[in-house]
Amino acid sequence: MRYAFFLIIIVLLELFSLGAVLSLQWWLQPLMASTPMLKIVIFGIIFIISNGLLVLSVSKVFANGYRWVSGWMLVMHFIMLTGLLTSVLYGGYLFISIFLDININNVEMNVLGLRAIALFIFIAMFICALYSAYIPVVRKLAINIDKPMQGQLRIALASDMHFGRLFGSGAIDRLCRLVVQAQADILLMPGDIMDDNTKAFTTYNMRKNLTELCCSLPYGVYATLGNHDLYGHEKSISNALRSAGVRLLNDEVFRLEHNGQPIWLVGRFDNHKPQRVATTELLAQVNTDEPVVLLDHRPSDIVNHSQLPIDLQVSGHTHNGQIFPANFIVKVINRLGYGYEAIGMGHFVVSSGYGFWGIPFRLGSRSEIWLITLTGKSP
Repeated sequence: MRYAFFLIIIVLLELFSLGAVLSLQWWLQPLMASTPMLKIVIFGIIFIISNGLLVLSVSKVFANGYRWVSGWMLVMHFIMLTGLLTSVLYGGYLFISIFLDININNVEMNVLGLRAIALFIFIAMFICALYSAYIPVVRKLAINIDKPMQGQLRIALASDMHFGRLFGSGAIDRLCRLVVQAQADILLMPGDIMDDNTKAFTTYNMRKNLTELCCSLPYGVYATLGNHDLYGHEKSISNALRSAGVRLLNDEVFRLEHNGQPIWLVGRFDNHKPQRVATTELLAQVNTDEPVVLLDHRPSDIVNHSQLPIDLQVSGHTHNGQIFPANFIVKVINRLGYGYEAIGMGHFVVSSGYGFWGIPFRLGSRSEIWLITLTGKSP
């Protein structure tokens, strides 16, 4: 499986390189006539950078080599998207000109103008992607469950933080401000809390910020571990979170007292941990006549869980694709890859994540937290 993943990355890298070459050759076409070698130079530079970064990443010559490969692939992806959007705009321009019988005489002006538009699109795409990664939106949702419940519980949901060098103390402080402004009672974090390890968390003393976040909520912060929390650093990540005041629910249940009534929180390990406990075994430890909220990092078991007495499941993992058009792939391979849906016996929310993976860019997705107001029948 691991080798298949690497093979897919290599194939994609070469295809992205070819697409970037063709797009850049189009953009620099006005210079081609006076500089015939430019076409070969572009081809050589793109493929040397792509394969050079791949070799350096695989050989682990420098740390976080995958970020450099991912970043370079993103640049090439944006170059190709720019070419595609520019072609669509130019096609529309030609269609309107023919439809309105407008005479197009100054071809050189059109060529230069088109390339100026392409440059603007490329820069705007980067700004938009950076903004979408770092500036979160608060999505509000009201859910009424078919069980007796005293009053309402305001649940803040933030998944896939990936706290690390590129997303750290400032992001935690912003999350604290958002949940306080939303008057949330509790914060749920269903996995991928750290970016693989605790190096940046310790170096930049994020424990202080996370402790303040935990203290800012009446019922505190509850979390489960995701796949990135289990890549060899489960113990150190767990210790770091607990020391900051986060209540970890790793195949565990917790009885929360809200307005004198129990609400059950159930947390599962990510399925990266093969020996994790089945959901049915965890539910056997709770009173399912009372409200049950499940934290499960991946949304892969939603269909099965929809037949169980779970009132609300919160998940993440998918990032809603993070970069277009991966959001469409996420939608195809998951029953619910992003958003909210009532399915079977329960309600399900899959977040695109508060942070990001690898590189600080989102296109076609958005950094977010959810504010879920949970209510039930009058007791």
